[in-house]
Amino acid sequence: MLLLHLLSFYFFPLFLLVLFLFLCFSLITTTPTDHKNLPPPSPPKLPIIGNLHQLGLFPHRSLRSLAQKYGPLMQLHFGSVPVLVVSSAVAAREIMKTHDLAFSSRPKTINGSKIVYDCKDVALSPYGEHWRQVRSICVVHLLSNRMVQSFRNVREEETTLMIEKIKNSSSSSSSSSSLVNLTDMFVTLTNNIVCRVALGRKYSGTKGGRRFKELLATLTELVGVFNVGDYIPWLVWMNRINGLDAKVENISKEMDEFLEGVVEEHVDRSKRDDSYSVNIGNENKHDFVDLLLQIQRENASGSIVHRDTIKALILSIFAVVLNSGGVKKLN
Repeated sequence: MLLLHLLSFYFFPLFLLVLFLFLCFSLITTTPTDHKNLPPPSPPKLPIIGNLHQLGLFPHRSLRSLAQKYGPLMQLHFGSVPVLVVSSAVAAREIMKTHDLAFSSRPKTINGSKIVYDCKDVALSPYGEHWRQVRSICVVHLLSNRMVQSFRNVREEETTLMIEKIKNSSSSSSSSSSLVNLTDMFVTLTNNIVCRVALGRKYSGTKGGRRFKELLATLTELVGVFNVGDYIPWLVWMNRINGLDAKVENISKEMDEFLEGVVEEHVDRSKRDDSYSVNIGNENKHDFVDLLLQIQRENASGSIVHRDTIKALILSIFAVVLNSGGVKKLN
């Protein structure tokens, strides 16, 4: 007991001295706050999850309510990830135009990396040299005005087929006021045009085509689904328990097998046909996969267009159909 008293008598003042020196050192080394570079206002956050609990079932409504309280520029924390929420046209214009380079990149997500070949496409690829080269290929070779015009006959043929289908549906019905589901027809029209332009043929009406549409719909959901590992990295193991990792891996593997078959079909066709050639930049009737394979052959040594890049770009091309929200409605 006497020993404890002696220790406290000698060491407690020493502890106070060390604490005092630490506080003085902190005050000296702390730089004054620059009020010009203060972070945007932020609602109070919880440990570990940050502001995730404030999103609710309808995140857009929750963000609107928070923006009304904290202003058009607001910082939230989704787990360990800081997020800037912009809720005014003026602030959005500053970000999208004036400071676009600072905000133009995209973070890699776990699901996106697994589904879109480590984000080698255009939509999910982070801003950098790879994104610039892939974007240049899409703008110059795939989506140029000349290329779009070269597939005019495809659009006309598919539109004519749709009109004939509407006529047949109306004439075959005994009722004078027959109903036609234009939503399904327009989605089918878009899907058929994109398939012919990108892959060389339609897949609608076949077993493989129906499965392809199902895979596209599932992939769309999985790219946007909440993955706890993106925001709280040390909880990434939960995806093994809830089955998300297994679902992503299975769907990605099945989609990869389908796309691999499409690419191999084009490669075999080019090998069988001695007169087969693609004139990049000129009007031609080759599809997008043909053009990407030709770019790969012409730049074999230093090309960024590898097999995975081709398959990732095919998925990007189908973003038009995916964003229409109508893939799920197709039978």
